[in-house]
Amino acid sequence: MAGPLEGIKVVEIGALIAAPFAARLLAEFGAEVVKIEAPGDGDPIRKWRKLHSNGTSLWWYLQSRNKQSVALNLKSAEGIAIVKRLLEQADILIENMKPGALEKLGLGWDVLHALNPKLTMVRISGYGQTGPYKDRPGFGAIGEAMGGIRYTTGEAGGVPARVGVSLGDSLASLHAVMGALMAVLRVKTGQGDGQMVDVSLVESVFNLMESLVPEYDLLGHVRERSGGALPGIAPSNTYPTRDGAYVVIAGNSNPIYKRLMAVVGRPDLADDPRFAQNDGRAAQATLIDAAIAGWTSRHPIDAVLAALEAAEVPAGPIYSVADIVRDPHYQARDMILEQQLPDGVAVKMPGIVPKLSETPGEVRWQGPALGEHTDAVLARLGWSAAAIAQLRAAGVVQ
Repeated sequence: MAGPLEGIKVVEIGALIAAPFAARLLAEFGAEVVKIEAPGDGDPIRKWRKLHSNGTSLWWYLQSRNKQSVALNLKSAEGIAIVKRLLEQADILIENMKPGALEKLGLGWDVLHALNPKLTMVRISGYGQTGPYKDRPGFGAIGEAMGGIRYTTGEAGGVPARVGVSLGDSLASLHAVMGALMAVLRVKTGQGDGQMVDVSLVESVFNLMESLVPEYDLLGHVRERSGGALPGIAPSNTYPTRDGAYVVIAGNSNPIYKRLMAVVGRPDLADDPRFAQNDGRAAQATLIDAAIAGWTSRHPIDAVLAALEAAEVPAGPIYSVADIVRDPHYQARDMILEQQLPDGVAVKMPGIVPKLSETPGEVRWQGPALGEHTDAVLARLGWSAAAIAQLRAAGVVQ
């Protein structure tokens, strides 16, 4: 079945997380993605985190699935000529090099727009392509720090904490995909030519920060760290259970709050007029949380979850990856896929999000070997086998 992005051609000049994740999402829904890697070691993510027995990162197989790998020396004139040939036919370029790096290679926006006016150029960087910080190096962790989310994450009065994944990079990837598709839609519907999509890691995180700015501007309020609670929204927190587990409960709508208080045996709090609305509950969140924790701590987590589900109160356990992999709902939704690595070893991988009813995404192959598709891509572009052999001998391609 053809994916919704069938026929869309994408070139990725990126490494590690932000640009590669964005390109992976497009590839999962049918886009043809050619990933440009440096000869020799290729994308550093090939060696990041846990490695398979063959020395390749398991993350690589996931992050680069459905992509074609072309190993190309961008420091050579011949390599730049190949990239330009690719981009003449492409719909989208996704890159996450330092601002100005592509310009030094002769691949800046003005050059590429003249080469292919329909091309959408997605640029992901720490701080964006303009502004006083644009030349600073930026990683996702710095985006999280300066985008506001690190300041609000952690225990009250404690050290700012990070989420255990590369959140800043992934948020930038999602904004990059959104911008790319909006820009391509404009081209495909005849509303105009291609454009540059400027995505900042810092701004991608900042875009999630809800009402932080107006609360500070009008009220002078600085949202602080609050552990498992959601400041200003109550009750919404993490509560201990008798067997040492934790449950997240979100009882913050008015009717749900009343049902929750009935479950925990506190009808007095349910009927108290002070707590009829969220603002009143938020002002006494400590009191309400103590009542809920008093109940959860007397029961094992399975009993807590069963009682809350029966009362239609949103609640859930805190899952480890082991919990996720064996969860029947994840399995029923095809969120745990059984895949084969190149050596034939079976491995579980995450499924595809979102779920489209008519043109769902699919996994066609896992992350490729370095330069695995170099010859095939160059042949499609018009290079003969003899010319490709000459390029390889000259160190232009691998």
